[in-house]
Amino acid sequence: MPVIKKFLLFLTLIFLGLLIGLFFYSRTLSNLVETRFSGRRWQIPSRVYSDSMLLFPGQRIELPSFYEKLRRLHYRMVDGFPKYKGEMRSSSAVLDIYLNDVAFQNQKREGFLLQIRLQGNLIESIEQFETKTALPVFELEPEELMQFFGPERERRQLISIHQVPDHLIKAVLAIEDNRFYQHHGISFIGILRALYMNTRYGKITQGASTITQQLAKNYFLTSEKTILRKLKEALIALIIETKFSKEEILEIYFNEIYLGQMGSDSVNGIGEASLFYFGKPTDELTLLESAVIAGLIKGPNLYSPYISKDACFLRRNMVLHAMKKNHWLTQENLDVFLKEPIQTSGFTSHSRQAPYFMDYLYQQLKTLYSKEDLSSLGLSIYTTMDAQVQKAAESALKTGLEQLEIQNPKLFRKLPEKKLQGAIIVMQPKTGNILAMAGGRNYSMSQFNRASQAKRQTGSAFKPFVFLTALDRYTPASLVSNAPRTYSNEKGVEWIPQNYEPVSETVVSMRTALAMSHNRATVDLAMQVGLDQIVRQAEAFHFSTPLEPYPSLALGSFEAIPIEMARAYCVFAADGVQPYPLALKNVTDASGRILNRKHMEIERLISPAKAFIISSMLRSAVVEGTGKALRQYGIAFPAAGKTGTTSNYRDAWFIGYTPDILVLVWVGFDNGDPIYSSGSQAALPIWAELMNSIPHHISGTWFTMPPGVVKRKICPDSGLLPISFACPEEKEEFFLTENVPEENCSVHKIQILDRLIKGLKSLVP
Repeated sequence: MPVIKKFLLFLTLIFLGLLIGLFFYSRTLSNLVETRFSGRRWQIPSRVYSDSMLLFPGQRIELPSFYEKLRRLHYRMVDGFPKYKGEMRSSSAVLDIYLNDVAFQNQKREGFLLQIRLQGNLIESIEQFETKTALPVFELEPEELMQFFGPERERRQLISIHQVPDHLIKAVLAIEDNRFYQHHGISFIGILRALYMNTRYGKITQGASTITQQLAKNYFLTSEKTILRKLKEALIALIIETKFSKEEILEIYFNEIYLGQMGSDSVNGIGEASLFYFGKPTDELTLLESAVIAGLIKGPNLYSPYISKDACFLRRNMVLHAMKKNHWLTQENLDVFLKEPIQTSGFTSHSRQAPYFMDYLYQQLKTLYSKEDLSSLGLSIYTTMDAQVQKAAESALKTGLEQLEIQNPKLFRKLPEKKLQGAIIVMQPKTGNILAMAGGRNYSMSQFNRASQAKRQTGSAFKPFVFLTALDRYTPASLVSNAPRTYSNEKGVEWIPQNYEPVSETVVSMRTALAMSHNRATVDLAMQVGLDQIVRQAEAFHFSTPLEPYPSLALGSFEAIPIEMARAYCVFAADGVQPYPLALKNVTDASGRILNRKHMEIERLISPAKAFIISSMLRSAVVEGTGKALRQYGIAFPAAGKTGTTSNYRDAWFIGYTPDILVLVWVGFDNGDPIYSSGSQAALPIWAELMNSIPHHISGTWFTMPPGVVKRKICPDSGLLPISFACPEEKEEFFLTENVPEENCSVHKIQILDRLIKGLKSLVP
């Protein structure tokens, strides 16, 4: 008997210990629940901003888009002189703006009256109106582009329970928790059923989660399927039920649930889902639309109408049957509703600004900042994006692709996923700042970012790197063979490069070969320079695809990602320095503290002298070569650029730049179908359309000749110094100081000797 008493006492002590432990553990969980729910982690969003805009006298701006930008910054046009902050007045030559109070990037500015005098589309002067103080430069505040919540970039539109239609509440309860108002957080009937099934199969195969348990799991637990985790979930659910009313629990749940994916953004809460799927606020949802959203909770990416309308249809009807079973839907209405097709808005109506740019930005955030920093609440993320340039890029791409389809009906595809595609990247070459990025023509149909993810053959756009390598031994005036020659390709098969157009000249200068994009001359030069040397030179430019030393490399037979090509061309426009392509400037936390980020190196890859000479050669491509069509599109400012066309016309490129800005355009089909157009026909017009839309980024200046470069007159027939009385033509050419020709023209020197000999012979009797 004493042994039994001791054993019972031992069990009692263990039980009391467990009770005490459970009590303190429950108190800890209770405090955690109250803190987390009261704080509502999704109440403080992170905000993403565009870059600020600098205004200065002498700047050329496109007035309609500038006024549109001011409206996006919440300035409104008034008839009289502005009296209140946020007002503006425009006349033929004067723009008066009463600036708003703003705070951005650790700066605070109180609003004041700003007066901008205009001469056409040129800013003549900027001054503070009341003090008449002239401002040499003025920084217009950045635009808010989007908000998101948490490190996973959750998109939410917060709603109250009073905004949720009764039929949506019933649809969710019918399919997820029809005893929600009867239980206290856990369903014992559901638990017994789940325990039976899980014991039978020896593992967790079925849950019994009430809405409160789902909330507990989403807020506090992982999705790990273990008995211990389920017990903890049940305990937290009981605590939630004691702390909050049923209406409060539903409101938190409706704002929390994951309901889909928009690219790399998660769609959370029924407020956001209503806009994402149906383009309307939650309180306007119909019963059928509510049933679709309720059906998504179990598997948003399985039942999404954007992924599978058939699966969505079956799941919606399952919700309708559940509503009928709970007497929330009549048989008559059920019979009608079951036949109705799934109708969505397509999420273009609610698409965020610059979606491809935002996806790239988010990837860069994860690269440059720690996960802990990105988990902070209320971050302010200041990007490099120029909202006007972004809109111009998206418009130019859309218009350009549509125009190509009109010009050539063979390019038109009915299915959205098979349509002609394109990409645009706009960068400041010296800083690497990305002003705009468009990774496709329609984000709602394809979230694949062709600007930063697609590997496409580079074609003739790679040729500048061949000519860059050649500058160690040759000059822009050096002559290369443009005659047909036979080479062996990587498979040992004989290969004869063909020029894009028939050319009579069998010998051309390096400048002409690049400007006219002669294939034969480029391959001949590559073989003289050495393919291994070209590979070593090009690899320094950070292409991710391995380069192989085959003759076809000279014509761009390898693949590269457009952002890599844009970054590589920046070297020519940035005096030989390669920047890191940046989508963001900095990130501040809720208190305004700038967060530390990883340092990205800026590398010098080539000398300023070589960069200048390549730019001058690419200037020739625009003036007299494959890019000369730019004049037809109104491009009068000096620019450098290179077209790119791949075999069978699968890819079309144009990469052009000025000292201020670099723009890359790519056009092609995702599946590699031919587009029947060259780079000058497909990509160049889009480039011109964009550049004509952003005059405030074009100064009209050209590169200054750096040390290490000299200009000399040469005879174009030989590439050597001219003989004044013999050479019929002289041209100016740029040379590296170490490669300046010292010999006189050999072509016309021989002709002089021939004439001299003939003259002497004529004197002999």
